[in-house]
Amino acid sequence: MLIERNVSLQRLNSFGIAARAARLVRVQSEGDVRDALAWRDFAARRKLVLGGGCNLVLTGDVRAVVLKVEVRGRRVVEETATHVIVEAGAGENWHDFVTWTLDLGHGGLENLALIPGTVGASPVQNIGAYGLELQDRFHQLDAINLASGRLFTLDSAQCGFGYRDSVFKHAPATEGGVGLAGRALILRVRFALPKPWQPVLGYRDIERKMELEGVARPTARQLYDWVVAIRRGKLPDPAQLGNAGSFFKNPVVTPEQCRDIIGRDPELVYYPMTDGRFKLAAGWMIDACGWKGKHVGNAAVYDKQALVLVNRGGRAQPATGGEVMTLAKAIQTSVYERFGIRLEPEPVVI
Repeated sequence: MLIERNVSLQRLNSFGIAARAARLVRVQSEGDVRDALAWRDFAARRKLVLGGGCNLVLTGDVRAVVLKVEVRGRRVVEETATHVIVEAGAGENWHDFVTWTLDLGHGGLENLALIPGTVGASPVQNIGAYGLELQDRFHQLDAINLASGRLFTLDSAQCGFGYRDSVFKHAPATEGGVGLAGRALILRVRFALPKPWQPVLGYRDIERKMELEGVARPTARQLYDWVVAIRRGKLPDPAQLGNAGSFFKNPVVTPEQCRDIIGRDPELVYYPMTDGRFKLAAGWMIDACGWKGKHVGNAAVYDKQALVLVNRGGRAQPATGGEVMTLAKAIQTSVYERFGIRLEPEPVVI
C-alpha cells in the first residue's frame, strides 16, 4: 500500500474543481484496506471513499483520508431459470459494465447506460434513469468495515435503498444515525438480470424514439442505443465540460401537491409513481424560473438542460465549490418561491 500525500483531486472529480487531499490511498483489493488499517493514524482520521468522483462537490481541500476505489474485475457468477447473476469490481466504469453485459447477451441494465461513475458508487446513490432504478436489478454487494477490516455482504433490504439514497449516505450509529457513511468501502457488486427479459418503457423520451423509429417492442440493444443518444443530446460529457450530472433530485409529492402546482402551472412535467405519488421534473421547474444559462462566477446552469450545473472555466480557471453551492442555493430559493418545493441536491458536498 502506498499513501500519497498532498494529492491534487482536480482530475479525480468530474466537476474539475481544484482541491487537494492531504492523504490518498489507492484501493485495488481488500488487502490494501487491511494494510491501511495497520497505519498508525488511520483509525483516528475521517475517511472519504472516492469512486469516479461523479457525484461530488468539493468546497475546499480534503483533510480526511481519501480512499480511491480501483477494484477491477467482471464475471458471470451463475445463471438460474429466472436470472443471470453478474458481478463487477467497485472500481469498474459503470457504462463499460452495462455495455459488457449486453455484449454477453444479457439485458436488464440498458436503461441505466451512460450514467457516469463507477460500479461501486451505483448502490450508494441508487442510480436511476428512464423508469429503472439500481435497486430493481441489485442482488448483493461485498464491503469491508473500515474500522475492523471485516468483510460483510448486504442484500437489497440491508442497503436501505430509497430515491437516490442508501445506507451508505447516512451517518453511522455512533454519530446518531443508522448508516455506513465513512465506515465501509464497497468492493464488489452483484446484479440479478431477469429471464425472460422485458423492456422497461413509459418515459416520454423513450416513447418518442419508439414512435420515430416505428418500433413497438424494442430489443435491449435498441433501448441501450436510444438511452445513450438521448443522454448525449441532453447532458454534457464531463471530460469536455465539468459537471456532476443531475444536480438536484426530482421531488416526489402527494397527489394534492401535484394538483395544486398544476393549477398554477398547467405545463408542469410530472410522472406518476406506483405508490400513488408523483415525481416532478426538477429541470423543468428550474428552467421555468429562468435559470438556464445563468452563472455565478465559473459555475453555470447548462444551457441545454437546467438540471445540470457545469464548470464553465475548464481546468485552467475552474469553478470553485463555493461558486457551485452559491448558484445551487439561489436556484433552490427561486424554485421554492415559485412552486413551494424545496429541491434537494444529489451530489455529496465536502
